[in-house]
Amino acid sequence: MRITRVLGAALLALGLAAGPAAADSSPSPGASDDGKAPTRAGTSFRTATEIEQGQRATASGSAGDYLYWSFPADTGRRPTVRATVKLPGTHGPQAWQLDVYDGLRRRQACQYGAQTRTAAQGTGSVELACVLRTVRGWSEPWANDPLPGTYYVRLTVVDLGASDLGQPVSAEVRVDTKDIGGAAAVDGSLGKPLVPGIAVEAGDEDGSKAAVLSSFGSDDGWSSGWWSDRWVWTAIGGMLAALAGVGGYVLTRGPGRPSRVPPNV
Repeated sequence: MRITRVLGAALLALGLAAGPAAADSSPSPGASDDGKAPTRAGTSFRTATEIEQGQRATASGSAGDYLYWSFPADTGRRPTVRATVKLPGTHGPQAWQLDVYDGLRRRQACQYGAQTRTAAQGTGSVELACVLRTVRGWSEPWANDPLPGTYYVRLTVVDLGASDLGQPVSAEVRVDTKDIGGAAAVDGSLGKPLVPGIAVEAGDEDGSKAAVLSSFGSDDGWSSGWWSDRWVWTAIGGMLAALAGVGGYVLTRGPGRPSRVPPNV
C-alpha cells in the first residue's frame, strides 16, 4: 500500500511538471497578416526589408535582380522559409534559387526543401523552400551553426536566357517557425544576438540621431540564456531515481524483526 501511494505521487508530479514543458515544445503561432505586410524587397544585405515570422511579404522586380528580406530567429526555433515567384506569360527555362544567411552573413545549409528549382518554358510560377537547422544558443567560433539573431533571405535567378533578362516578376516570401524546445538546448549562450546592420532612430531633443542596431535587437524578447525545459526533465529524472531507490529499499529489506518474546519462567 505504501508503494502504491509513492508511485501515485510520483506520477502526479510527473504530469504536473511535464505539462508546461509539453506546452513549450508546441509550434508557436506566427504573426498574422494585418494588411501591413511589406510590399517591396531590398537589393542588398544592408537594405533588406524586415519581416516578422508568420508574415507574408511581397515584392515586384525584374529577372536578374537580387531580392533581400530579413527576419529574427531565436534559440530553440527551426525557421522555414518559403518563396513563390510568379513569372511572365512568355519566357524560357529559368532556374531560381533561395539562399538564407545568418547575422554574420554566413550561408546556412537547408535541412531539406527545394532550395533551387527550374521553371520550364511557359510555367506560371515556381515555388522554393528551405528548412533551416534549429537555432542554437551557443557554438564554437569555427562552427557554422545557426545562432540567434537576424537572418537574411536572398531570392534570385541563377540561370536564364538573355531574352528573359529584365522581364518583370513578382515574389512572395513567408517565414514560419517551430519551437523545438529543450531537445536543442546547449550549455552556453551568446551575450548578444547576432544583429548586424545600422538603423537610425529619432534622436535627442537637440535633433541629433543615434545609430543603433536593427530593430530586431530589442532588449527583451530573446530567450537565449541558461533556462530551457531540459531542466524540467532533469528534475523529473532525479525525482524518479530517488523514488525508485526508496521503492527498492522497501521491497528488499524483508519482513520486520519479530517482537521479543519474554522467556519462559
